Amino acid sequence: MQVIIAIIVFGVIIAIHEFGHFIVAKLCNIRVNEFAIGMGPALIKRSKGETLYALRAIPIGGYVKMEGEDESSDDDRAFNKKPVYQRMLVVVAGAVMNILLGFIIILIATLMSDGISTTVIASFNENATSHESGLKVDDKILKINGRRMFVDADIVYELLNDEDGITQILVERNGEKVNLDNVKFDIEKNEDGTQSINFDFMVYGQKKTFTNVVKFTADKTVSTARIIWLTLTDLLKGKYGINDLSGPIGVVDAIGQASSMGLLQLLALASFITINVGIFNLLPIPALDGGRIVFLIIEGIRRRPIKPEYEGYVHFIGLALLLLLMVIVSISDVVKLF
Repeated sequence: MQVIIAIIVFGVIIAIHEFGHFIVAKLCNIRVNEFAIGMGPALIKRSKGETLYALRAIPIGGYVKMEGEDESSDDDRAFNKKPVYQRMLVVVAGAVMNILLGFIIILIATLMSDGISTTVIASFNENATSHESGLKVDDKILKINGRRMFVDADIVYELLNDEDGITQILVERNGEKVNLDNVKFDIEKNEDGTQSINFDFMVYGQKKTFTNVVKFTADKTVSTARIIWLTLTDLLKGKYGINDLSGPIGVVDAIGQASSMGLLQLLALASFITINVGIFNLLPIPALDGGRIVFLIIEGIRRRPIKPEYEGYVHFIGLALLLLLMVIVSISDVVKLF
């Protein structure tokens, strides 16, 4: 059942991503030869008009095959014949649709929840260190260590990533902004050698209204995208290793755990995955949408395209490296399961 749920989640995320490319290509009058969900041999395929629609066996990807995308074509409706800005719109559309899907999922989860959490402190634990070092009830946390707090999850993320438990917090107190230096939180050492911070306060919730539901959903979407970006940056800096990454096997396991905890947990994870897919695809890595955008920017500057075969070689190498990384991470996923 976990695998079935994971396939459905992946399928929806992939379909939305590819639909973004597809619909913008159609709007730009680009000939689309195939729209496929999944990779490998086709399980179901049907032609309608000029496009072949296919559901393929391996549910780990998908693609929109456009005329003139990977090679030159003389067709007036070919991808390579369209202006650079239209081609960029087509390439970016997949990631935009993923982020939009994340917004919709977060909106649904928010509407299903009992209330909306805020970033305003409601109470402290007994002998709370943060209270003793400056925080007060009814303080609205605006920034921690210079980073803006959109939703309560930002507070959790920022404190979890603080190494010494000593923070700089900007709050709104009685209508004025107050900067608090050296707000302290207790750090506890775990048996495995890691450390965890003691969250010693609670925040207020609020009843749902149309306005605050929409605002919270937008803030949560921005917050999730930023957390993903910060995590990718930390990965490049070496803060995380291969063992901290998850591939398809690890994500299936995570989806299974989330689904067993209830629909809200599953929706939270699904929103994170789809926004993650959108952000990751915009990275300037060959074979990803971001890599194609780089080539289009170069073409816009040079006023002429790079030879398709050269671009194809670069994307092929990028794809091979990504697949190699997926294999390594998948092996790590299997090891962690046992």
